[in-house]
Amino acid sequence: MSGRTDEQATDATGPARAPDERGPIVRQTLHDAVVSRVRDLIVDGTLASGTRIHESNLGRELGVSRTPLREALKYLASEGLIELSPGRGAVVRQFSAKDIRDSLIVLGELEGLAGRLACVHASESQIAEVAAMHARMVAMYEARDRLPYFKLNQEIHTAIVRISGNEALVDVHGIIQARLRRIRYLGHQGPENWAQAVTEHEQFVTLLRARDADGLARALAHHMDATWERVKNEV
Repeated sequence: MSGRTDEQATDATGPARAPDERGPIVRQTLHDAVVSRVRDLIVDGTLASGTRIHESNLGRELGVSRTPLREALKYLASEGLIELSPGRGAVVRQFSAKDIRDSLIVLGELEGLAGRLACVHASESQIAEVAAMHARMVAMYEARDRLPYFKLNQEIHTAIVRISGNEALVDVHGIIQARLRRIRYLGHQGPENWAQAVTEHEQFVTLLRARDADGLARALAHHMDATWERVKNEV
């Protein structure tokens, strides 16, 4: 496990900044900093699926005590990334191929609906915000800066759902998207898969700007089918 100590928070109110973030330093609580760091370790595979998390070792690496670490693990369990059991403690959740395929099918339907609604209800400024996020994501892709690229990638999906204007859709989508973070990250492995994912996102922006509701709904649903094709041999 890597000991990237430049991400650790020194106290409950001091600034914490992951090295993959860009722009001004954002002040985080210790809880938020620990959650973010452990989540990243799961997403990038440092903490692999099925791995039992040794709290003392991880806490020592992050430079935090067991109390904030345990609170962070509880939060990540609520996201579906970790399982907590009396016998084994915290274990990185392991999904079956069927779990993943089923979840991607549902996510594709949800995002297709969100895309359709966004084309109808989003303001021009909201669409411009998504386009700006895409431009930043492409910059991360061109720099081959994979983790910040991935975070922006996921933020774009979240933003499209958010500008649909349907709060129930936002809530349900957030639950499924959170638990699939590691799986979605695997979908960008290899230059061909990564380039294809960027191309698909470029299409999202074009269709959203054109307010092509049917086209964007199809593109988002297809994106989840393509994600399954990119990850099915990795799970």
